[in-house]
Amino acid sequence: MIMQNEFRPAAVVIGASRGIGRAIAKVAAREHGAVVVLVARSSEGLLGAAAEVGAAGGEAFTLELDLLAADASARLQEFLTANELYCDVLVNSAGYGLRGAATLLPVDDQLGIIDLNIRALSELTLRFLPEMAARGRGGVLNLGSIAGFTPGPNMALYYASKAFVRSFSEALHQELQGTGVTVTCVAPGPVSTEFLEKSGAGRAQLFKILPKLDSETVAECAWRGFRSGRRLVVPGISAKLVALVAALLPSAATLPLIGRLQRRSGDPCPCGSGKTFKECRRLGHRAVTTAGP
Repeated sequence: MIMQNEFRPAAVVIGASRGIGRAIAKVAAREHGAVVVLVARSSEGLLGAAAEVGAAGGEAFTLELDLLAADASARLQEFLTANELYCDVLVNSAGYGLRGAATLLPVDDQLGIIDLNIRALSELTLRFLPEMAARGRGGVLNLGSIAGFTPGPNMALYYASKAFVRSFSEALHQELQGTGVTVTCVAPGPVSTEFLEKSGAGRAQLFKILPKLDSETVAECAWRGFRSGRRLVVPGISAKLVALVAALLPSAATLPLIGRLQRRSGDPCPCGSGKTFKECRRLGHRAVTTAGP
């Protein structure tokens, strides 16, 4: 029978098949040690990530897992136990967003943002954090965003979810002071990944204005900040400036600007008229008709 103290420590990277998660997995393999557990839904992406981890000098384990499944965290724990591993470092990098008016986007798709960006991240963190604290080592690296510093009209739930990630991570960081466990939130600005296209954010003016970092740069900054025990890591000068402006200016000034920069000229009006926002505003939003009984 294998005793718990014979298990090997592993860096567990959630959302490791692409983007920032995949880049962090490579850095973890090179810097943290031999074992990296790669978790994602895409089998093809996991195979590619595993090859990169191996090339970086690490030993890769892969687990195809739908994080929205009710037993997702339990299945991950079972996988670790079966392979005689324990979660020493947890990297929560999975998440998605949607651009558009909240009144028009599919409700289920919007609620999925809460399920993945908030619920799944929280469940995994709360599952593994107590054991880390008991061992007096390890930690959690959560992927936030510069979006977490302000409300985001036309990406309302995504911005709100990243505000949760930042708040949750910073609070845990303070709670665990002196335990040997670190919780860090990395909050980058736009990054050149599939996220921009999949979310529709890449077509918004705001994301065209802000300079984009590459995944590798963000991963290096994130891992270095985490290993040095930092509470919050904001990679890039432009992202730091955005965070500063968001802190200094009132929401009454920033909200109209963000809403305008994240709305395209051809976007439909949130009132549901079917006309563009510009057309509908010109008509005073009188174009909507309701069917009588």
